[in-house]
Formats: sequence, structure tokens, C-alpha cells
Amino acid sequence: MVNTLLLPELREMLADGNRAELEEFCSALNAGRTAEFMEGLTTDQAWQVLMHAAAPRRAEIFSHFPEESQLAILRQEDPAQIAELIGELAADDRVDLLQGLSEARVNEILPLLTAADRRDIQRLRAYPEGTAGSIMTTEMAKLDENLTVRQALDELANQSQFFETIYYLFIVADDNQLRGVVSARQLVTALRTPQLQLSELIETDVVTALTTEDQESVAAKVERFNLLAIPVVDESRRLVGIITHDDIIDVVREELNEDAQQMAAISPLDTDFLRIGLLTLSWKRGIWLAILFFTALFTAFALKFYEAELDRFAWLAWFIPLIISSGGNSGSQSATLVITGMTSGTLRLKNWKTVMAREWIVSMLLGAFVASFGLFVAIVVAPTPRDALVIPITLFFVVMCGCFCGAALPMIFKRLGLDPALMSNPFVAGIVDILGIVIYLNVARMMLS
Repeated sequence: MVNTLLLPELREMLADGNRAELEEFCSALNAGRTAEFMEGLTTDQAWQVLMHAAAPRRAEIFSHFPEESQLAILRQEDPAQIAELIGELAADDRVDLLQGLSEARVNEILPLLTAADRRDIQRLRAYPEGTAGSIMTTEMAKLDENLTVRQALDELANQSQFFETIYYLFIVADDNQLRGVVSARQLVTALRTPQLQLSELIETDVVTALTTEDQESVAAKVERFNLLAIPVVDESRRLVGIITHDDIIDVVREELNEDAQQMAAISPLDTDFLRIGLLTLSWKRGIWLAILFFTALFTAFALKFYEAELDRFAWLAWFIPLIISSGGNSGSQSATLVITGMTSGTLRLKNWKTVMAREWIVSMLLGAFVASFGLFVAIVVAPTPRDALVIPITLFFVVMCGCFCGAALPMIFKRLGLDPALMSNPFVAGIVDILGIVIYLNVARMMLS
């Protein structure tokens, strides 16, 4: 509501060229709130407002804009002004944004940056997408191990505005080899002995990430050890950057979205749902629908194979939806639990015996529970009480089969080096549907013949 009320005033300031009020607007509030108040402006108007802020403040407000607005500004505004803005952004953020621009536009901007910024950007852009190197920042508190506590504090005071975080101070040797870490708390506490060297304070057992390490593995380390930042090193253990907790949150969100989409039988979307092209969206959904269509086709072939039994005992057809949905639902439950367990790191392949043993017990309990309802309904419909037993017996075995398939298939995919989320719930349900029909009509063949 506040945003809507303020927009006419902002537009009026722009129309009147009221420099003093625009400068005050850019500096008076929290950067996030300032960006929020500008949401209703066009990208051109938003840029005009930003030009009334000092360069560091401009970058701070800009970083809170939606990504779509950020990219629109980078594409259309003057390259010299954009280069100044990019020079003020965090190293990892500016690389992410440049990845969304055309190569021609990037080539316009890069020569206008300082040589140091240009080298830093080109180095970070060289790392493959999805690796630790691609999401790290080079703006970190890096100190020589021979500095005293007093010298270290002076160094931090001089350079702290260039660091993304100073929770951890990374201690390096002359060749940039990572020796260890000192927390900001340790440094402040050590002020009682200001001549003490950092080499006497460092913790050498440091959790690190390799530049080529998968970002999901890095996120798991940060979560496991409850870190605020993790240092990134190369093969020679030279410190090249850090990944902070806010970047890890982005990785976790991205991985969760990807897994959720795969579990719903959708190829992962490369961008937001509202921004992705309709043809691309249709393809990503359609390819899985085609796979599931052919999976369901096997169910139809299975029914065709047992056509004689269905002709003789027409009442069996009434329970087909019940049978296949019970198996599919139980399989989807198990698949979801196993996939989320492996994604969060609480379940590993070495636990497969425990998982299957637990599923054996749970599937029997669930099978008996569902079968009891099936028996009650079947007695009313089936010609005789003996015939009615086909339904609960089938439900018992189908639910067991669903639980086993739902738990086993994602682990098999993981063992093959594939993403377990590819074994999506609809895919598991499709497989269990076929097995459910086979179980159902074979039980009927044995008991009704």
C-alpha cells in the first residue's frame, strides 16, 4: 500500500528533476525498502532514480531489485554507467548477472571495467555452472599468518568495506596457501595480547570446498558443520574464494525447486515459471508426459492380456482404479521419503538394507490396513465371500510392491550415478500400475478358476 502511495511522488520528483529529494529518497531508508518502493516504476525510471545515489549506495539498492529488472537495466543503459555499477557489486553477484546477458553486451561492458575487476570476472566465469567456483566470491578477509593481532585489526579496518564477510578471517602463507582460520571473536578476544601472532591463534582443521566441487555437496558441508562461510581452494590448497551462507541458501532453494519439479515429472526449469518461454515449458513438460504415456500404455497391454478373465468376471473391472491407485500412492509415498532423505543427506546408499527392512515391515502394516477396507467393500460386491478375498489379498501385495519399488528405484538410480529425483512419483506410479494389474489378475485367475 505504501509503495502505491509513494509512486506518484517519485514520478513527480523525476518529472520535476527534483535532485535534492531524489538524493534524500535514495539515502534515507534501508536499501531493501528503497528498492521495494521503486517496484512500480519502469526500468528506465528506476535507473533515473538510482543515478541520484552515490555509486556504492546505487549498487546496494540495485542488488535488491528483481533479477528480471536488473537484467533489463544492464541490457539497455549506457555501458559506461553500467560498468561503474558492476564494479561496485559483489564479485559473485556481478558474474551471475553477466551470465544472463548476451556475449555482445558483455564485450561492451568488460573493457570499461578496471583490469583487476575484469580479470576477476573472467576467472569466475570460467568455472563450470553448478560448481563451487561458479558461486564463490573473491572478496574475503585474507591475512598473513605472520601478522600480530594489532596489525590484523588495522588491516581489517583499512579493507573491511571490500569484504563480503569478516565472520571468518582466513590465514594464508606467502604463496596463498590456506593455513587455517581465525574467527572475528577470537581476534577481538586476543586484544589483551596485541603482539600475539595470528599463527598462534589459527585453527588448522578447516572445512574447505574445491573449485570443481558440485554446489550441492558444498551446501551439504555448510549445513553439516553449521558454517557461515566456507573457503574455496584449488588442487594445491591455494585460497581462491569463499562461499557465504546467503549463496548457500540460493543453492538449497535451487536444488529443492529442481527436485520438486523432477518429482512431479517435469524437466527442471532454467528460469522462473512466469519468465520461461511457453514452447520451452511445453517441451519440458511434454517430454515427461510422453514417457508416462508409454508407461501407461503397458498397463493397457496388461489389461488386454487378461481380457478373458475380465470377460468372465466383469465385477473385477470395478476395482481396477482402486488397485492401481493404492499401489501408485504407496509407491509415491516411499519414493518421496527416500528422495528427500538422500537430498538432505540423512539417508545414504550404505543404509539401503535398513531402508528396505523398514519398508518391508511398514508395507505389510499398510497393506493389511488398506486390505481391511478392501475386504469390507468387496464382500458387498463380489458374488461370494471367497471371491471377495481376491481384493484384500491383491491390495496387500500391491501396496507391498508399491512401497518396495518406491524405496528401491531412487536408490538404484543413485547407485548408477543419476539424480534419484528422476525416478519421479508419476514414474514410480506408472511402473507400480503395471505390476498391480499383473498381481491383481493373477490372484483372480488362481482363486476364481
